[in-house]
Amino acid sequence: MEARNNVSAKQSLAKHMLRTAVLLAVFAIIGTGLVAFTYKATEQPIAESRRAALLRSLHALVPNHIHDNDLFSDVIQVSDARLGSDKPMRVFRARLKNKPVAVVIEAVAPEGYSGNIFLLIAIKHDGELLGVRVSQHRETPGLGDAIDVERSDWIHNFVGHSLNKPSASGWRVKRDGGEFDQFTGATITPRAVVKAVFNALQYYQAQADTLYAKGAPDGE
Repeated sequence: MEARNNVSAKQSLAKHMLRTAVLLAVFAIIGTGLVAFTYKATEQPIAESRRAALLRSLHALVPNHIHDNDLFSDVIQVSDARLGSDKPMRVFRARLKNKPVAVVIEAVAPEGYSGNIFLLIAIKHDGELLGVRVSQHRETPGLGDAIDVERSDWIHNFVGHSLNKPSASGWRVKRDGGEFDQFTGATITPRAVVKAVFNALQYYQAQADTLYAKGAPDGE
Protein backbone atom coordinates (compact mmCIF):
# COMPACT_ATOMS: atom_id res chain seq x y z
CA MET A 1 0.00 0.00 0.00
CA GLU A 2 2.78 2.39 0.93
CA ALA A 3 4.50 1.76 -2.40
CA ARG A 4 1.29 2.54 -4.26
CA ASN A 5 0.91 5.78 -2.30
CA ASN A 6 4.46 6.75 -3.18
CA VAL A 7 3.84 6.06 -6.85
CA SER A 8 0.60 8.03 -6.71
CA ALA A 9 2.31 10.93 -4.99
CA LYS A 10 5.06 10.96 -7.58
CA GLN A 11 2.53 10.89 -10.40
CA SER A 12 0.60 13.71 -8.79
CA LEU A 13 3.77 15.73 -8.38
CA ALA A 14 4.74 15.09 -12.00
CA LYS A 15 1.31 16.22 -13.19
CA HIS A 16 1.54 19.33 -11.05
CA MET A 17 4.97 20.14 -12.42
CA LEU A 18 3.75 19.57 -15.96
CA ARG A 19 0.77 21.89 -15.43
CA THR A 20 3.06 24.52 -13.94
CA ALA A 21 5.46 24.24 -16.87
CA VAL A 22 2.61 24.53 -19.36
CA LEU A 23 1.20 27.58 -17.57
CA LEU A 24 4.62 29.22 -17.50
CA ALA A 25 5.08 28.52 -21.20
CA VAL A 26 1.65 29.99 -21.98
CA PHE A 27 2.39 33.10 -19.92
CA ALA A 28 5.77 33.44 -21.62
CA ILE A 29 4.16 33.21 -25.06
CA ILE A 30 1.48 35.72 -24.11
CA GLY A 31 4.08 38.08 -22.60
CA THR A 32 6.31 37.87 -25.65
CA GLY A 33 3.33 38.51 -27.88
CA LEU A 34 2.31 41.54 -25.87
CA VAL A 35 5.84 42.96 -25.99
CA ALA A 36 6.04 42.40 -29.74
CA PHE A 37 2.60 43.95 -30.24
CA THR A 38 3.50 46.98 -28.13
CA TYR A 39 6.79 47.42 -30.00
CA LYS A 40 5.09 47.29 -33.39
CA ALA A 41 2.33 49.61 -32.21
CA THR A 42 4.76 52.23 -30.89
CA GLU A 43 7.61 51.83 -33.39
CA GLN A 44 6.16 54.18 -35.98
CA PRO A 45 5.04 56.92 -33.53
CA ILE A 46 8.47 56.85 -31.85
CA ALA A 47 10.25 57.11 -35.21
CA GLU A 48 8.01 59.99 -36.24
CA SER A 49 8.61 61.74 -32.91
CA ARG A 50 12.38 61.42 -33.29
CA ARG A 51 12.22 62.68 -36.86
CA ALA A 52 10.14 65.68 -35.77
CA ALA A 53 12.61 66.47 -32.97
CA LEU A 54 15.52 66.23 -35.41
CA LEU A 55 13.79 68.53 -37.88
CA ARG A 56 13.13 71.09 -35.15
CA SER A 57 16.80 71.06 -34.20
CA LEU A 58 17.95 71.30 -37.83
CA HIS A 59 15.68 74.26 -38.51
CA ALA A 60 16.71 75.95 -35.27
CA LEU A 61 20.37 75.62 -36.23
CA VAL A 62 19.94 76.50 -39.92
CA PRO A 63 16.99 78.91 -40.30
CA ASN A 64 14.79 78.54 -43.36
CA HIS A 65 15.64 81.99 -44.70
CA ILE A 66 19.28 81.06 -45.39
CA HIS A 67 18.63 77.93 -47.46
CA ASP A 68 16.09 76.68 -49.97
CA ASN A 69 16.70 72.93 -49.99
CA ASP A 70 15.32 70.10 -47.87
CA LEU A 71 17.90 69.53 -45.14
CA PHE A 72 16.50 66.13 -44.26
CA SER A 73 16.87 64.88 -47.83
CA ASP A 74 20.22 66.45 -48.73
CA VAL A 75 22.20 64.16 -46.45
CA ILE A 76 25.23 61.90 -46.63
CA GLN A 77 26.92 59.52 -44.21
CA VAL A 78 30.56 59.83 -43.25
CA SER A 79 32.98 57.99 -40.99
CA ASP A 80 35.84 59.64 -39.16
CA ALA A 81 37.32 59.16 -35.70
CA ARG A 82 37.21 62.92 -35.13
CA LEU A 83 33.43 62.68 -34.96
CA GLY A 84 33.69 60.52 -31.86
CA SER A 85 32.28 57.25 -33.16
CA ASP A 86 33.29 54.32 -35.31
CA LYS A 87 29.77 54.29 -36.78
CA PRO A 88 28.72 56.37 -39.80
CA MET A 89 27.51 59.86 -38.92
CA ARG A 90 25.03 61.87 -40.96
CA VAL A 91 25.86 65.23 -42.48
CA PHE A 92 22.93 67.42 -43.49
CA ARG A 93 23.76 69.99 -46.18
CA ALA A 94 22.11 73.41 -46.52
CA ARG A 95 22.18 75.13 -49.91
CA LEU A 96 20.78 78.28 -51.43
CA LYS A 97 20.25 78.17 -55.19
CA ASN A 98 22.50 75.08 -55.21
CA LYS A 99 25.34 76.98 -53.52
CA PRO A 100 26.78 75.63 -50.23
CA VAL A 101 25.53 77.45 -47.15
CA ALA A 102 26.16 75.21 -44.14
CA VAL A 103 26.31 71.66 -42.86
CA VAL A 104 24.92 70.07 -39.72
CA ILE A 105 27.22 67.27 -38.62
CA GLU A 106 26.23 64.51 -36.23
CA ALA A 107 28.98 63.89 -33.71
CA VAL A 108 29.52 62.14 -30.40
CA ALA A 109 31.25 63.35 -27.26
CA PRO A 110 32.36 59.97 -25.89
CA GLU A 111 33.78 61.30 -22.65
CA GLY A 112 30.60 62.50 -20.98
CA TYR A 113 30.16 61.84 -17.28
CA SER A 114 27.44 59.26 -17.93
CA GLY A 115 28.47 58.08 -21.38
CA ASN A 116 28.08 59.28 -24.94
CA ILE A 117 26.65 62.72 -25.63
CA PHE A 118 25.16 62.98 -29.12
CA LEU A 119 25.50 66.33 -30.86
CA LEU A 120 24.32 68.24 -33.90
CA ILE A 121 26.97 70.76 -34.94
CA ALA A 122 26.02 73.40 -37.53
CA ILE A 123 28.91 74.97 -39.40
CA LYS A 124 28.67 77.71 -42.02
CA HIS A 125 30.45 77.29 -45.33
CA ASP A 126 33.21 79.61 -44.12
CA GLY A 127 33.83 77.47 -41.00
CA GLU A 128 31.98 79.59 -38.45
CA LEU A 129 29.65 77.84 -36.04
CA LEU A 130 25.95 78.49 -36.49
CA GLY A 131 25.20 76.57 -33.34
CA VAL A 132 25.25 73.29 -31.46
CA ARG A 133 22.48 71.14 -30.05
CA VAL A 134 22.52 68.04 -27.87
CA SER A 135 20.27 65.41 -29.40
CA GLN A 136 20.70 62.71 -26.74
CA HIS A 137 22.47 62.34 -23.40
CA ARG A 138 22.30 60.67 -20.01
CA GLU A 139 24.06 63.31 -17.95
CA THR A 140 23.12 63.95 -14.32
CA PRO A 141 19.87 65.94 -13.92
CA GLY A 142 20.51 69.29 -12.31
CA LEU A 143 24.23 69.23 -13.14
CA GLY A 144 25.39 67.86 -16.47
CA ASP A 145 22.04 68.32 -18.17
CA ALA A 146 22.76 72.05 -18.47
CA ILE A 147 24.12 71.16 -21.91
CA ASP A 148 20.48 70.76 -22.97
CA VAL A 149 19.05 73.88 -24.60
CA GLU A 150 15.85 73.42 -22.59
CA ARG A 151 17.83 73.56 -19.34
CA SER A 152 20.19 76.50 -19.90
CA ASP A 153 21.68 78.87 -22.47
CA TRP A 154 25.16 77.34 -22.16
CA ILE A 155 25.02 75.57 -25.52
CA HIS A 156 24.49 78.93 -27.28
CA ASN A 157 28.03 79.97 -26.36
CA PHE A 158 29.39 78.19 -29.43
CA VAL A 159 27.62 80.49 -31.91
CA GLY A 160 30.09 82.58 -33.91
CA HIS A 161 33.16 80.60 -32.90
CA SER A 162 35.37 78.80 -35.39
CA LEU A 163 38.45 76.61 -35.45
CA ASN A 164 40.70 79.64 -34.95
CA LYS A 165 38.35 81.70 -32.81
CA PRO A 166 39.45 81.05 -30.14
CA SER A 167 42.86 79.52 -30.76
CA ALA A 168 43.40 75.83 -30.08
CA SER A 169 44.40 76.53 -26.47
CA GLY A 170 41.12 78.37 -25.94
CA TRP A 171 39.04 75.37 -26.94
CA ARG A 172 38.84 74.17 -23.35
CA VAL A 173 36.73 74.95 -20.33
CA LYS A 174 38.02 77.75 -18.12
CA ARG A 175 39.12 75.32 -15.43
CA ASP A 176 41.55 73.89 -17.99
CA GLY A 177 42.76 77.31 -19.11
CA GLY A 178 40.29 77.72 -21.98
CA GLU A 179 37.51 80.17 -22.80
CA PHE A 180 34.36 78.13 -22.21
CA ASP A 181 32.43 78.11 -18.94
CA GLN A 182 31.98 74.92 -16.99
CA PHE A 183 29.01 74.19 -14.73
CA THR A 184 29.01 74.55 -10.98
CA GLY A 185 29.83 71.08 -9.69
CA ALA A 186 30.17 69.59 -13.17
CA THR A 187 33.23 69.99 -15.37
CA ILE A 188 33.42 66.64 -17.17
CA THR A 189 30.26 67.17 -19.23
CA PRO A 190 31.05 70.60 -20.71
CA ARG A 191 34.69 69.57 -21.21
CA ALA A 192 33.52 66.62 -23.32
CA VAL A 193 31.19 68.77 -25.43
CA VAL A 194 33.79 71.49 -26.06
CA LYS A 195 36.32 68.88 -27.15
CA ALA A 196 33.81 67.21 -29.47
CA VAL A 197 32.86 70.50 -31.14
CA PHE A 198 36.52 71.39 -31.66
CA ASN A 199 37.19 67.97 -33.19
CA ALA A 200 34.22 68.38 -35.52
CA LEU A 201 35.54 71.76 -36.66
CA GLN A 202 38.89 70.16 -37.43
CA TYR A 203 37.12 67.48 -39.43
CA TYR A 204 35.11 70.09 -41.31
CA GLN A 205 38.17 72.14 -42.21
CA ALA A 206 39.78 69.05 -43.74
CA GLN A 207 36.69 67.76 -45.53
CA ALA A 208 34.50 70.77 -46.34
CA ASP A 209 34.73 70.60 -50.12
CA THR A 210 34.17 66.86 -50.12
CA LEU A 211 31.16 67.13 -47.83
CA TYR A 212 29.31 69.46 -50.19
CA ALA A 213 30.31 67.60 -53.35
CA LYS A 214 29.68 64.02 -52.30
CA GLY A 215 26.31 62.83 -53.53
CA ALA A 216 25.36 66.37 -54.53
CA PRO A 217 21.92 66.92 -56.08
CA ASP A 218 21.61 67.15 -59.87
CA GLY A 219 22.75 70.50 -61.14
CA GLU A 220 25.45 70.94 -58.49
